[in-house]
Amino acid sequence: MDAVFEQMNKDLKVQSHSKRTVNCDSGDGGLKDFWIPDYILLSKSEVKKTSHIPASPVIVFVNSRSGGQLGGELLISYRTLLNKNQVFDLSENAPNKVLQELYFNIEKLKHGGDSLAPEIQRRLRIIVAGGDGTAGWILGVISDLNLAQPPPVATVPLGTGNNLPFAFGWGKKNPGTDIESVKMFLDQVRHAKEMKVDSWRVLMRMKVPREGVCDPIPHLELPHSLHAVRCVSQSDALIENGYRTYRGGFWNYFSMGMDAQVSYGFHTERKLHPEKFKNQAANQTAYAKITCSQGWFWASLSRPSSSNIAQLAKIWILKKTGQWEALSVPPTIRSIICLNLPSFSGGLNPWGIPSRRRPHVKEWTRPYVDDGLLEVVGFRNAWHGAVLYAPSGHGTRLAQARGIRFEFHKVTTDHTFMRMDGEPWKQPLPKGNDIVVIEISCFGQVKMLATGNHPSKSVNDPSTPRVPSDNECDSDEEEVIEDGYQLPEDIHISQLS
Repeated sequence: MDAVFEQMNKDLKVQSHSKRTVNCDSGDGGLKDFWIPDYILLSKSEVKKTSHIPASPVIVFVNSRSGGQLGGELLISYRTLLNKNQVFDLSENAPNKVLQELYFNIEKLKHGGDSLAPEIQRRLRIIVAGGDGTAGWILGVISDLNLAQPPPVATVPLGTGNNLPFAFGWGKKNPGTDIESVKMFLDQVRHAKEMKVDSWRVLMRMKVPREGVCDPIPHLELPHSLHAVRCVSQSDALIENGYRTYRGGFWNYFSMGMDAQVSYGFHTERKLHPEKFKNQAANQTAYAKITCSQGWFWASLSRPSSSNIAQLAKIWILKKTGQWEALSVPPTIRSIICLNLPSFSGGLNPWGIPSRRRPHVKEWTRPYVDDGLLEVVGFRNAWHGAVLYAPSGHGTRLAQARGIRFEFHKVTTDHTFMRMDGEPWKQPLPKGNDIVVIEISCFGQVKMLATGNHPSKSVNDPSTPRVPSDNECDSDEEEVIEDGYQLPEDIHISQLS
């Protein structure tokens, strides 16, 4: 690795000006393999021919507000090493506009006979530095743009849980932000392999005031990946009665209940007092305090039964195309998680690996990221989550499904909490005879970059065994955890929510 760094340093020529840009010299290899020239990035730049074709050209999106001060520091490092016009601060640049301009310019250059533009398009990779919500935002943009050659995405773990980066081998601890650390990460991106991952579309229908047909409800803070859409059919009965449609998507998980409530409390506190959330350790401590203060460790004593999932919603699952079945949820379940990736709550796997010894009991399979199935898991309380730290621990397996539908009507509470890929919100529930409907279905795939020994597995990967070995599967029996369960000494309480 030292030799790589030495070669990279030879390829750098630092120019001193306000933006601290860095240009590559005429040497081969090194950072030139990531570099995109201005005329590819900016439509009005002068075309300058180059003989070098970068092996792994990158566009970098950094959430400068993630990870305390780390986001800002990482932004400076990437702009120091690369062309500043290929590194974007998400607080200043909308990713959809960035990618639209880039791909429009590439198409224009291709039609003009430019030889580098199609190579940049074919080899392009995206780096996203931020939390799970930031990564989901970028994946949503890439999906919505419906690009002819959508680029694969690598994620820098700059959040609190970092479930999505962990799922593909990028780790869950906040990274180093110095020049050498960024060089190492770029080298990993260069050699990372592509994986196809299922995309899951969320459609929510709910009644809103007639004013502002497609504007979000003022007091409803929806995540980046969930937004109002215009009416497709004016004859729709729900539309005529004041219902609106919100559309979004996720790639890791959708959850409802106690875990989303804790996450919402954490995000609300961070908005009010950002000075208290300066690093990952401080964030985890704050998360632990919120978990304890909301009483989820003793939910059977401190929480009303109206917050239990079975009393909140009727749930239907899609087993086969056109074949919906009612899902029976145990009455004590207070959190339900729909998983696409085997990474939740700091890299834990709530589904686990089902036993091959009792296939006649349940037709469960191990989780794959590209099989068109969601793993649906339930939890009773925070103590129940502690079973995930056991070698074969898992939550209450409820279903594997090609889609899931939640119907809320005639409930006794006015709201619940939901979360998609790290972004929580407080969801209003219907009054009287109104209804809220949320339907989740598979909607194509995206490409992720994976490195190292990652937990995500492909159903099409011949190196992934279809049948688990005896030492990695569980007994399919759910462990009963009482409120007095003793946590392992090396587990931080914040990881249980």
